[in-house]
Amino acid sequence: MSKIGIIGGTFNPIHNGHILLALYCKEQIGLDKIIFIPTYTPPHKISDNLASEADRLNMCRIAVKKYSNFYVSDIEIKRKGKSYTYETLSELKAVYKSDTLYFVVGADMFLTLDKWKNPDIIFKNAFIAAVPRNSSDFAQLSDYYKRVLKPLGAKAVILDKPVLTVSSTFIRRNIDFDKNIEPLIDEDVYEYIKQNDLYKECRE
Repeated sequence: MSKIGIIGGTFNPIHNGHILLALYCKEQIGLDKIIFIPTYTPPHKISDNLASEADRLNMCRIAVKKYSNFYVSDIEIKRKGKSYTYETLSELKAVYKSDTLYFVVGADMFLTLDKWKNPDIIFKNAFIAAVPRNSSDFAQLSDYYKRVLKPLGAKAVILDKPVLTVSSTFIRRNIDFDKNIEPLIDEDVYEYIKQNDLYKECRE
């Protein structure tokens, strides 16, 4: 039996904050592998300047190739349309029947999980791994879990330290300024963005 971390998002683009989040969860929870899942169309928000699903998938694959046991799935991109977490986790659980899934979310997402579509199916198929925004979040997340999510059947791991926050918007707007971007994004992803002239509308 393996522990598998699931990290979803638009990854527009994937950056070092996402990688650090994965490494932190891997260490703290003892994950055996981590799967990054770029979404086709985000159900909870509309992203400005969204790169194509093919480009976002390619950037994810480039970013994880240096890390053992990091993988990228196109499950939501293949599904097309809006993808809901309960659907994705149900499909993954059907594949990884004997493994334990950990769905990784930030504090803001964690505090709204009871309002997501079919949360009972989410909780049936995966533990929730919550990552705080700052060092004072732990008490709030724990309280919300005990009062709201646990009675709904959720099982959660609440980590006690925040992870470096990186703004994808900042990256998109500063692609032309190497010194601003280099510490925030994988160099090969950066080259892919420039070679394919992504996010040019952000700089005009």
